[in-house]
Amino acid sequence: MVRRAAMIAAIAAAIGAPAFAQAPPAEKPDPVAPAATPAAPGSSAPAAAAPAEDKSDVPAFFRGTEVGGLVDAYYDYYSTKPDGDAQYRNFDTRHNQFRVNMAQLWLAKAPTASSRAGYKIKVSGGPATNMVQAFEPEGTSILQNIEEGYASYLAPVGKGLQFDVGKFVTQHGAEVIEAKDNWNYSRSLLFALAIPYYHAGVRATYSPNDKVSVMGTVVNGWNNVSENNSGKTFGAMLTLKPTGAFTLVQNFMAGPEQANDTDDWRKLYDTTATYTINPRLSVMANYDYGADTSAGSAVHWTGVAGYLKIQANKWFAFSPRFELYDDASGFTTGTAQTLKEITTTFELKPTDTFMWRIEYRSDFSDVASFKTNTGDMKKTQSSIAFGVLYSFSYKG
Repeated sequence: MVRRAAMIAAIAAAIGAPAFAQAPPAEKPDPVAPAATPAAPGSSAPAAAAPAEDKSDVPAFFRGTEVGGLVDAYYDYYSTKPDGDAQYRNFDTRHNQFRVNMAQLWLAKAPTASSRAGYKIKVSGGPATNMVQAFEPEGTSILQNIEEGYASYLAPVGKGLQFDVGKFVTQHGAEVIEAKDNWNYSRSLLFALAIPYYHAGVRATYSPNDKVSVMGTVVNGWNNVSENNSGKTFGAMLTLKPTGAFTLVQNFMAGPEQANDTDDWRKLYDTTATYTINPRLSVMANYDYGADTSAGSAVHWTGVAGYLKIQANKWFAFSPRFELYDDASGFTTGTAQTLKEITTTFELKPTDTFMWRIEYRSDFSDVASFKTNTGDMKKTQSSIAFGVLYSFSYKG
Protein backbone atom coordinates (compact mmCIF):
# COMPACT_ATOMS: atom_id res chain seq x y z
CA MET A 1 0.00 0.00 0.00
CA VAL A 2 2.85 2.37 0.73
CA ARG A 3 4.06 1.76 -2.80
CA ARG A 4 0.61 2.70 -4.20
CA ALA A 5 0.52 5.90 -2.17
CA ALA A 6 4.00 6.80 -3.36
CA MET A 7 2.96 6.15 -6.97
CA ILE A 8 -0.03 8.49 -6.69
CA ALA A 9 2.07 11.22 -5.09
CA ALA A 10 4.70 10.89 -7.82
CA ILE A 11 2.15 11.22 -10.61
CA ALA A 12 0.57 14.20 -8.91
CA ALA A 13 3.96 15.85 -8.65
CA ALA A 14 4.59 15.22 -12.35
CA ILE A 15 1.30 16.85 -13.32
CA GLY A 16 2.08 19.80 -11.10
CA ALA A 17 5.34 20.34 -13.01
CA PRO A 18 5.51 22.59 -16.14
CA ALA A 19 3.35 21.33 -19.03
CA PHE A 20 4.73 19.73 -22.17
CA ALA A 21 6.76 22.19 -24.27
CA GLN A 22 4.84 22.69 -27.20
CA ALA A 23 -5.45 21.10 -27.18
CA PRO A 24 -14.08 18.73 -26.79
CA PRO A 25 -16.05 16.24 -26.53
CA ALA A 26 -12.74 13.63 -23.38
CA GLU A 27 -15.64 12.04 -21.94
CA LYS A 28 -19.07 13.65 -22.07
CA PRO A 29 -20.74 14.44 -18.74
CA ASP A 30 -22.62 11.25 -17.93
CA PRO A 31 -23.60 10.43 -14.34
CA VAL A 32 -22.93 6.75 -13.73
CA ALA A 33 -24.61 4.72 -11.02
CA PRO A 34 -22.41 2.56 -8.80
CA ALA A 35 -21.70 -0.81 -10.37
CA ALA A 36 -23.79 -3.68 -9.03
CA THR A 37 -22.08 -6.50 -7.19
CA PRO A 38 -21.67 -9.36 -9.72
CA ALA A 39 -23.62 -12.55 -9.13
CA ALA A 40 -21.76 -15.57 -7.81
CA PRO A 41 -21.08 -18.27 -10.45
CA GLY A 42 -24.12 -20.49 -10.94
CA SER A 43 -26.33 -18.27 -8.79
CA SER A 44 -28.70 -15.37 -9.47
CA ALA A 45 -28.01 -13.87 -6.05
CA PRO A 46 -25.33 -11.18 -5.68
CA ALA A 47 -21.95 -12.44 -4.62
CA ALA A 48 -20.66 -11.47 -1.24
CA ALA A 49 -18.92 -8.11 -1.34
CA ALA A 50 -15.14 -8.30 -1.36
CA PRO A 51 -13.46 -7.04 1.81
CA ALA A 52 -12.89 -3.31 1.67
CA GLU A 53 -9.30 -2.41 0.83
CA ASP A 54 -7.42 -0.83 3.69
CA LYS A 55 -6.47 2.65 2.52
CA SER A 56 -5.29 4.02 5.84
CA ASP A 57 -1.80 4.62 4.45
CA VAL A 58 -3.10 6.59 1.44
CA PRO A 59 -2.75 10.36 2.05
CA ALA A 60 -6.15 11.86 2.85
CA PHE A 61 -5.94 14.20 -0.14
CA PHE A 62 -5.74 11.25 -2.56
CA ARG A 63 -8.45 9.03 -1.07
CA GLY A 64 -11.13 8.65 -3.71
CA THR A 65 -8.83 10.16 -6.35
CA GLU A 66 -8.57 8.50 -9.74
CA VAL A 67 -5.24 8.52 -11.57
CA GLY A 68 -5.01 7.67 -15.25
CA GLY A 69 -3.02 8.04 -18.41
CA LEU A 70 -2.76 6.98 -22.02
CA VAL A 71 -0.53 6.82 -25.08
CA ASP A 72 -2.04 6.92 -28.59
CA ALA A 73 0.17 6.17 -31.62
CA TYR A 74 -0.73 5.49 -35.27
CA TYR A 75 0.37 4.94 -38.84
CA ASP A 76 -1.83 6.13 -41.76
CA TYR A 77 -1.55 5.65 -45.50
CA TYR A 78 -3.67 7.99 -47.67
CA SER A 79 -4.61 7.53 -51.32
CA THR A 80 -4.14 11.29 -51.86
CA LYS A 81 -0.66 11.25 -50.24
CA PRO A 82 -1.09 14.78 -48.78
CA ASP A 83 2.03 16.79 -47.94
CA GLY A 84 0.46 18.10 -44.72
CA ASP A 85 -2.68 17.22 -42.82
CA ALA A 86 -5.39 15.29 -44.65
CA GLN A 87 -8.51 17.36 -45.19
CA TYR A 88 -11.64 17.09 -43.05
CA ARG A 89 -9.87 14.72 -40.66
CA ASN A 90 -8.95 15.09 -37.00
CA PHE A 91 -5.81 13.77 -35.33
CA ASP A 92 -4.80 10.83 -37.59
CA THR A 93 -3.98 13.24 -40.41
CA ARG A 94 -0.42 12.50 -41.61
CA HIS A 95 0.41 10.25 -44.56
CA ASN A 96 3.00 7.49 -44.34
CA GLN A 97 4.27 8.48 -40.88
CA PHE A 98 4.54 6.73 -37.54
CA ARG A 99 3.27 9.25 -35.00
CA VAL A 100 2.63 9.52 -31.30
CA ASN A 101 -0.72 11.26 -31.55
CA MET A 102 -1.25 11.98 -27.85
CA ALA A 103 0.18 11.26 -24.42
CA GLN A 104 -1.92 12.07 -21.37
CA LEU A 105 -2.05 11.99 -17.57
CA TRP A 106 -5.02 12.88 -15.41
CA LEU A 107 -6.21 13.18 -11.82
CA ALA A 108 -9.86 13.38 -10.80
CA LYS A 109 -11.85 13.33 -7.59
CA ALA A 110 -15.63 13.31 -7.91
CA PRO A 111 -17.48 15.25 -5.20
CA THR A 112 -19.73 13.20 -2.93
CA ALA A 113 -22.19 13.84 -0.10
CA SER A 114 -19.43 13.06 2.39
CA SER A 115 -16.74 15.06 0.57
CA ARG A 116 -18.43 17.81 -1.42
CA ALA A 117 -15.38 19.33 -3.12
CA GLY A 118 -13.76 17.71 -6.13
CA TYR A 119 -11.59 18.46 -9.14
CA LYS A 120 -10.27 17.17 -12.43
CA ILE A 121 -7.06 17.97 -14.28
CA LYS A 122 -6.15 16.28 -17.54
CA VAL A 123 -2.75 17.13 -19.04
CA SER A 124 -1.92 16.07 -22.60
CA GLY A 125 0.60 16.70 -25.34
CA GLY A 126 1.09 15.78 -28.99
CA PRO A 127 -0.30 16.66 -32.44
CA ALA A 128 -3.89 15.91 -31.39
CA THR A 129 -3.54 18.34 -28.49
CA ASN A 130 -2.19 21.04 -30.82
CA MET A 131 -5.15 20.57 -33.17
CA VAL A 132 -7.67 20.86 -30.33
CA GLN A 133 -6.07 24.14 -29.24
CA ALA A 134 -5.67 25.60 -32.74
CA PHE A 135 -8.66 27.96 -32.53
CA GLU A 136 -7.84 29.46 -29.13
CA PRO A 137 -7.93 33.29 -29.58
CA GLU A 138 -4.66 33.84 -27.72
CA GLY A 139 -2.93 30.99 -29.54
CA THR A 140 -0.17 29.07 -27.80
CA SER A 141 -0.35 29.12 -24.01
CA ILE A 142 0.24 26.82 -21.09
CA LEU A 143 -3.47 25.97 -21.12
CA GLN A 144 -3.08 24.24 -24.48
CA ASN A 145 -1.71 21.26 -22.58
CA ILE A 146 -4.58 21.24 -20.09
CA GLU A 147 -7.40 19.48 -21.89
CA GLU A 148 -9.54 19.81 -18.77
CA GLY A 149 -8.97 21.63 -15.52
CA TYR A 150 -11.86 22.44 -13.22
CA ALA A 151 -13.00 22.48 -9.62
CA SER A 152 -16.28 20.87 -8.55
CA TYR A 153 -18.74 21.33 -5.72
CA LEU A 154 -21.75 19.13 -4.91
CA ALA A 155 -24.36 21.43 -3.36
CA PRO A 156 -26.79 19.84 -0.86
CA VAL A 157 -29.82 20.43 -3.08
CA GLY A 158 -32.14 17.47 -3.55
CA LYS A 159 -29.99 14.52 -4.56
CA GLY A 160 -27.04 16.80 -5.22
CA LEU A 161 -26.53 19.72 -7.60
CA GLN A 162 -22.98 19.64 -8.99
CA PHE A 163 -21.17 22.76 -10.17
CA ASP A 164 -17.97 22.61 -12.26
CA VAL A 165 -15.92 25.76 -12.88
CA GLY A 166 -12.98 25.91 -15.28
CA LYS A 167 -12.11 24.36 -18.63
CA PHE A 168 -13.96 21.20 -19.71
CA VAL A 169 -14.56 19.24 -22.91
CA THR A 170 -17.75 19.82 -24.85
CA GLN A 171 -20.92 17.92 -24.07
CA HIS A 172 -21.78 17.68 -27.77
CA GLY A 173 -21.40 14.76 -30.15
CA ALA A 174 -21.17 10.98 -30.09
CA GLU A 175 -17.36 10.92 -30.00
CA VAL A 176 -14.65 12.31 -27.74
CA ILE A 177 -11.01 13.39 -28.02
CA GLU A 178 -9.56 10.14 -26.66
CA ALA A 179 -9.71 7.41 -29.33
CA LYS A 180 -9.90 4.62 -26.74
CA ASP A 181 -13.38 5.78 -25.71
CA ASN A 182 -14.78 5.77 -29.26
CA TRP A 183 -15.95 2.87 -31.42
CA ASN A 184 -13.67 3.90 -34.31
CA TYR A 185 -10.08 5.11 -34.44
CA SER A 186 -10.56 8.09 -36.77
CA ARG A 187 -12.96 10.83 -35.71
CA SER A 188 -16.18 11.45 -37.58
CA LEU A 189 -16.91 14.37 -39.90
CA LEU A 190 -19.40 15.61 -37.31
CA PHE A 191 -16.73 15.58 -34.60
CA ALA A 192 -14.22 17.38 -36.83
CA LEU A 193 -16.52 19.94 -38.44
CA ALA A 194 -19.88 20.35 -36.72
CA ILE A 195 -19.17 20.82 -33.00
CA PRO A 196 -16.66 22.47 -30.63
CA TYR A 197 -13.89 20.69 -28.67
CA TYR A 198 -14.01 22.48 -25.31
CA HIS A 199 -15.41 25.36 -23.26
CA ALA A 200 -14.38 27.55 -20.33
CA GLY A 201 -16.95 28.68 -17.80
CA VAL A 202 -19.40 27.06 -15.40
CA ARG A 203 -21.78 24.13 -15.72
CA ALA A 204 -24.40 22.75 -13.35
CA THR A 205 -25.65 19.15 -13.42
CA TYR A 206 -28.57 17.59 -11.57
CA SER A 207 -29.93 14.03 -11.69
CA PRO A 208 -33.28 13.58 -9.91
CA ASN A 209 -33.02 9.83 -10.56
CA ASP A 210 -30.99 7.33 -12.58
CA LYS A 211 -33.18 7.85 -15.67
CA VAL A 212 -32.98 11.62 -16.07
CA SER A 213 -30.13 14.13 -15.94
CA VAL A 214 -30.13 17.83 -16.84
CA MET A 215 -27.22 20.21 -17.31
CA GLY A 216 -26.83 23.92 -18.03
CA THR A 217 -23.70 25.84 -19.02
CA VAL A 218 -22.56 29.45 -19.28
CA VAL A 219 -19.23 29.64 -21.12
CA ASN A 220 -17.02 32.01 -23.10
CA GLY A 221 -17.87 30.19 -26.33
CA TRP A 222 -16.49 27.56 -28.70
CA ASN A 223 -12.87 26.56 -28.16
CA ASN A 224 -11.82 29.64 -26.23
CA VAL A 225 -10.51 29.98 -22.70
CA SER A 226 -9.85 33.63 -23.58
CA GLU A 227 -12.96 35.55 -24.56
CA ASN A 228 -13.08 36.98 -28.10
CA ASN A 229 -16.11 39.23 -27.53
CA SER A 230 -18.16 40.55 -24.64
CA GLY A 231 -20.97 38.01 -25.02
CA LYS A 232 -21.50 34.61 -23.41
CA THR A 233 -22.66 31.29 -24.83
CA PHE A 234 -25.42 29.27 -23.14
CA GLY A 235 -25.98 25.54 -23.31
CA ALA A 236 -28.53 22.99 -22.08
CA MET A 237 -28.43 19.20 -22.06
CA LEU A 238 -31.08 16.60 -21.29
CA THR A 239 -30.10 12.94 -20.84
CA LEU A 240 -32.80 10.26 -20.75
CA LYS A 241 -32.18 6.61 -19.84
CA PRO A 242 -35.61 4.99 -19.86
CA THR A 243 -34.00 1.55 -19.79
CA GLY A 244 -30.53 0.22 -19.11
CA ALA A 245 -30.14 -0.44 -22.84
CA PHE A 246 -31.21 2.92 -24.31
CA THR A 247 -29.79 6.43 -23.85
CA LEU A 248 -30.94 9.64 -25.53
CA VAL A 249 -28.95 12.87 -25.18
CA GLN A 250 -30.29 16.20 -26.49
CA ASN A 251 -28.07 19.28 -26.52
CA PHE A 252 -28.61 22.91 -27.49
CA MET A 253 -26.08 25.74 -27.45
CA ALA A 254 -26.36 29.37 -28.55
CA GLY A 255 -24.20 32.47 -28.29
CA PRO A 256 -21.98 34.92 -30.20
CA GLU A 257 -18.82 33.18 -31.45
CA GLN A 258 -17.25 35.65 -33.85
CA ALA A 259 -14.50 38.04 -32.73
CA ASN A 260 -15.73 41.45 -31.56
CA ASP A 261 -19.28 40.61 -32.62
CA THR A 262 -22.11 40.09 -30.12
CA ASP A 263 -24.99 40.55 -32.60
CA ASP A 264 -24.61 37.37 -34.65
CA TRP A 265 -25.33 34.22 -32.65
CA ARG A 266 -24.31 30.68 -33.48
CA LYS A 267 -26.81 27.93 -32.67
CA LEU A 268 -26.15 24.20 -32.44
CA TYR A 269 -28.67 21.36 -32.04
CA ASP A 270 -27.06 18.02 -31.23
CA THR A 271 -28.78 14.66 -30.67
CA THR A 272 -27.20 11.30 -29.82
CA ALA A 273 -29.06 8.02 -29.30
CA THR A 274 -27.44 4.73 -28.22
CA TYR A 275 -29.12 1.34 -27.97
CA THR A 276 -27.54 -1.88 -26.73
CA ILE A 277 -29.49 -4.64 -28.47
CA ASN A 278 -27.60 -7.36 -26.60
CA PRO A 279 -24.10 -7.70 -25.06
CA ARG A 280 -22.64 -8.33 -28.51
CA LEU A 281 -24.52 -5.79 -30.63
CA SER A 282 -24.96 -2.02 -30.16
CA VAL A 283 -26.11 0.81 -32.43
CA MET A 284 -25.70 4.57 -32.18
CA ALA A 285 -26.84 7.63 -34.15
CA ASN A 286 -25.77 11.28 -34.02
CA TYR A 287 -27.45 14.30 -35.63
CA ASP A 288 -26.16 17.89 -35.74
CA TYR A 289 -27.59 21.13 -37.09
CA GLY A 290 -25.70 24.41 -36.80
CA ALA A 291 -26.39 27.95 -37.99
CA ASP A 292 -24.54 31.27 -37.87
CA THR A 293 -24.07 34.49 -39.84
CA SER A 294 -21.04 35.12 -42.05
CA ALA A 295 -20.37 38.34 -43.97
CA GLY A 296 -23.96 39.39 -43.34
CA SER A 297 -25.45 36.18 -44.75
CA ALA A 298 -27.09 33.28 -42.91
CA VAL A 299 -25.13 30.03 -43.07
CA HIS A 300 -25.88 26.52 -41.83
CA TRP A 301 -24.49 23.00 -41.70
CA THR A 302 -26.08 19.65 -40.92
CA GLY A 303 -24.96 16.05 -40.59
CA VAL A 304 -25.95 12.59 -39.50
CA ALA A 305 -23.82 9.61 -38.48
CA GLY A 306 -24.77 5.99 -37.90
CA TYR A 307 -22.68 3.47 -35.95
CA LEU A 308 -22.76 -0.28 -35.38
CA LYS A 309 -20.59 -2.24 -32.95
CA ILE A 310 -20.30 -6.00 -33.03
CA GLN A 311 -18.46 -7.31 -29.96
CA ALA A 312 -17.65 -10.82 -31.14
CA ASN A 313 -15.85 -11.67 -27.92
CA LYS A 314 -13.87 -9.99 -25.15
CA TRP A 315 -10.86 -9.27 -27.36
CA PHE A 316 -12.34 -8.63 -30.83
CA ALA A 317 -14.86 -6.07 -32.11
CA PHE A 318 -15.97 -4.81 -35.51
CA SER A 319 -17.40 -1.27 -35.86
CA PRO A 320 -18.63 0.22 -39.16
CA ARG A 321 -19.69 3.89 -39.40
CA PHE A 322 -21.47 5.89 -42.11
CA GLU A 323 -21.89 9.66 -42.34
CA LEU A 324 -23.52 12.33 -44.46
CA TYR A 325 -22.46 15.93 -43.91
CA ASP A 326 -23.93 18.90 -45.79
CA ASP A 327 -21.96 22.14 -45.67
CA ALA A 328 -24.33 24.02 -47.96
CA SER A 329 -22.73 27.39 -47.24
CA GLY A 330 -19.11 26.23 -47.14
CA PHE A 331 -18.84 27.73 -43.66
CA THR A 332 -17.13 24.82 -41.90
CA THR A 333 -15.10 23.29 -44.76
CA GLY A 334 -14.36 26.34 -46.92
CA THR A 335 -16.25 24.81 -49.86
CA ALA A 336 -19.98 24.45 -50.46
CA GLN A 337 -20.26 20.67 -50.64
CA THR A 338 -21.82 17.47 -49.38
CA LEU A 339 -19.42 14.98 -47.80
CA LYS A 340 -19.92 11.29 -47.12
CA GLU A 341 -17.68 8.77 -45.41
CA ILE A 342 -17.73 5.09 -44.57
CA THR A 343 -15.37 3.53 -42.05
CA THR A 344 -14.74 -0.06 -41.01
CA THR A 345 -12.78 -0.63 -37.80
CA PHE A 346 -11.37 -3.89 -36.48
CA GLU A 347 -10.40 -3.82 -32.81
CA LEU A 348 -8.07 -6.29 -31.10
CA LYS A 349 -7.90 -5.96 -27.30
CA PRO A 350 -5.65 -8.64 -25.76
CA THR A 351 -5.63 -6.91 -22.34
CA ASP A 352 -7.74 -4.34 -20.52
CA THR A 353 -5.03 -1.72 -20.96
CA PHE A 354 -3.94 -2.31 -24.56
CA MET A 355 -5.78 -2.28 -27.88
CA TRP A 356 -4.87 -2.29 -31.56
CA ARG A 357 -7.21 -0.94 -34.23
CA ILE A 358 -7.01 -1.54 -37.97
CA GLU A 359 -9.24 0.80 -39.95
CA TYR A 360 -10.15 1.40 -43.58
CA ARG A 361 -11.96 4.64 -44.45
CA SER A 362 -13.23 6.29 -47.64
CA ASP A 363 -14.39 9.92 -47.90
CA PHE A 364 -16.41 11.30 -50.80
CA SER A 365 -17.45 14.80 -51.91
CA ASP A 366 -19.76 16.02 -54.65
CA VAL A 367 -17.02 18.47 -55.70
CA ALA A 368 -13.27 17.96 -56.15
CA SER A 369 -12.07 19.16 -52.75
CA PHE A 370 -9.43 16.64 -51.61
CA LYS A 371 -5.88 17.90 -52.25
CA THR A 372 -3.16 15.55 -53.42
CA ASN A 373 0.62 15.80 -53.14
CA THR A 374 0.77 16.75 -56.84
CA GLY A 375 -1.61 19.70 -56.43
CA ASP A 376 -4.52 17.95 -58.16
CA MET A 377 -7.98 17.89 -56.60
CA LYS A 378 -10.04 14.73 -56.23
CA LYS A 379 -13.57 13.84 -55.16
CA THR A 380 -12.46 10.88 -53.06
CA GLN A 381 -9.90 10.13 -50.38
CA SER A 382 -9.20 6.72 -48.85
CA SER A 383 -6.95 5.68 -45.99
CA ILE A 384 -5.87 2.69 -43.96
CA ALA A 385 -4.82 3.26 -40.36
CA PHE A 386 -3.13 1.23 -37.65
CA GLY A 387 -3.76 2.67 -34.19
CA VAL A 388 -2.07 1.46 -31.00
CA LEU A 389 -3.65 2.54 -27.70
CA TYR A 390 -2.42 2.00 -24.15
CA SER A 391 -4.24 3.32 -21.09
CA PHE A 392 -4.37 2.79 -17.34
CA SER A 393 -6.38 4.02 -14.39
CA TYR A 394 -6.22 3.57 -10.62
CA LYS A 395 -8.46 4.80 -7.82
CA GLY A 396 -6.85 5.56 -4.47
